[in-house]
Amino acid sequence: MLPLLPVLIVSVIVVVGLLGGAGLTWLPLLAAGPALAATTSGPRGVLCVGLLAGVLGAMLGVRDGAPGRELAAVLSALVAVTLASGLASALRGRRERVLAAVRSVAEAAQHALLQPVPATVGPFQVAVRYSAAAAEARIGGDLYALVPTPYGVRMIVGDVRGKGLPAVGIAALVLGVFREAAYEEPDLLAVVDRIERSLARNLRGDDFVTAVVAGHPRPDELELVNCGHAAPLLVRGCGVVPVEPACPAPPLGLRALTGELPALQTLPFGDEDQLLLYTDGVTEARDRDRAFYPLAERLAVHLSDEPADTLTALHDELLTHVGGRLHDDAALLLLRRPTAPGTPVVECGARSRS
Repeated sequence: MLPLLPVLIVSVIVVVGLLGGAGLTWLPLLAAGPALAATTSGPRGVLCVGLLAGVLGAMLGVRDGAPGRELAAVLSALVAVTLASGLASALRGRRERVLAAVRSVAEAAQHALLQPVPATVGPFQVAVRYSAAAAEARIGGDLYALVPTPYGVRMIVGDVRGKGLPAVGIAALVLGVFREAAYEEPDLLAVVDRIERSLARNLRGDDFVTAVVAGHPRPDELELVNCGHAAPLLVRGCGVVPVEPACPAPPLGLRALTGELPALQTLPFGDEDQLLLYTDGVTEARDRDRAFYPLAERLAVHLSDEPADTLTALHDELLTHVGGRLHDDAALLLLRRPTAPGTPVVECGARSRS
């Protein structure tokens, strides 16, 4: 099937030549047909457009009595452009196939590293949104995981220093150690220690990972270990407040340099409470005026009883804030404790749903 737009361009040039009767004046423009076809069609489509342009150009030249030598030169140039465009089309198709294969591998890697999180895990409703900053990428240096264990639901959200494949490799290491340790270690601090020891063996001197590791060991309670990461946002009643660590700890991988140990923080977490874990790709996203995205403020605006709806609204607004494309990886994980049956629900009349 011939590409429509290149054929239309060739037809317009021929019509103008017929009406103008200017000999060879318009014939060189016929090369625009196969050149344009190379951007949208395969080599066969390019050759067909070139053949059509050549036949029509020859007929137009003969009709207008163009000198044979000049007409041959114009048609030879058209043939050269057609062949070059066909080659360019073949190379473009090859690149597209390679890119499709790379995307497929990236998709598989994403599912292996950043496994899909179900809408309900244990007693919680959960939603996750993730965007990689690298062009055409599905994964990056941000990481998250949420797993049920014999010691309750446990989760991690983290941010690897840097971008690209090295960051992906470190993220894979952290997630692998976390998933194993979270299931084996009864103490949340022991889970963090396992990750720290693994990073100490594998990281270069200037690499590190900021992370929040959380667990739900008992009803109505969460445990948090913050290792140099952005403070989670707690939604309780009608307010949104950051959960700042009582004893700030260095990022994972830097403990040997500072000697500081992370501390376990206990957080009451009852019905209707929500906790948002995120990476700095969200809070450091800037608009055209260089203003940061006000996550806490916008979370209060977009809160709903469905975490997925809340994160969808936040993510869409974040992309609008930055003009359509993030310049850093961004991850959001929202945890909500639904109301137990028979418990009255507290409504916040001032809360907006816009």
